[in-house]
Amino acid sequence: MRTRPFLQVDVFGSGPYRGNPVAVILDAEGLSDAEMQRIATWTNLSETTFVLPPTEPGADCHARIFTVTEELPFAGHPTLGTARAWLEAGNEPAVPGQVTQQCGAGLVQVRVDGEALAFAAPPRLRDGAPTEDELAAACERLRIGRDEVVDAAWVDNGPGWLGLLLADADRVLACAPDASPRPERGFYGIVAPHRSGGPEGVALEVRAFVFDADAPVWEDPVTGSLNASLAQWLTESGHITAPYLARQGTAMGRDGRVSVTADAGAIWVGGLTHVAVRGSIEA
Repeated sequence: MRTRPFLQVDVFGSGPYRGNPVAVILDAEGLSDAEMQRIATWTNLSETTFVLPPTEPGADCHARIFTVTEELPFAGHPTLGTARAWLEAGNEPAVPGQVTQQCGAGLVQVRVDGEALAFAAPPRLRDGAPTEDELAAACERLRIGRDEVVDAAWVDNGPGWLGLLLADADRVLACAPDASPRPERGFYGIVAPHRSGGPEGVALEVRAFVFDADAPVWEDPVTGSLNASLAQWLTESGHITAPYLARQGTAMGRDGRVSVTADAGAIWVGGLTHVAVRGSIEA
């Protein structure tokens, strides 16, 4: 056991403490998979990352991403939070203004613009329309009428997201899912445009729900991976044009802002990053 640098980073907030926090353990060499999982369970945040020397050519650092129960190949706000912590520790990327971060899904490029960071959306592992049975199951869990769904698609870039487009942001904010325990897992993202009354400059309202036997319903405050794959789907299908700004976390008392831009065929997902806690952990 030794002392390792520990930071907690607020990601995607419109200001400090309004986004989604991630715990970052720098200098994680020597920790076993079980030790990383135990620490991630103990922090009790949606994700905890562990920074290691890269093993892939061209990578500046290697981030392993854990939820309280499992390791993920990729997640958006941990990617940006890890890059911010790595930079705060005095590291410099090989390419100025761009951190190349290794994760389970491969190499992810992170652009640096002051406190704002943005990652290149990774390829989806699954896309296309869900079956009517899959969509009906999602609508039942979310307590959304089938006739309220404007469009739906698999937008899975790791967790297993199914995206549902509704007609108006007010309906997204009013969504109250069925929280009764069930054995099957579900990862659902709902999104809708702001027709009126939304904050200036915000085009979309987003919410992310995870259903699990151990946690019947859980809402993520601000979700980079979901916003990335939603952006790919919605821009490709013509529902929206980048650049645009999405809001998430409203129903939870957060105020997340996710910027989406398109550049040379790639979707970039970004927001503000703020180091909220600096210290060390004994591990």
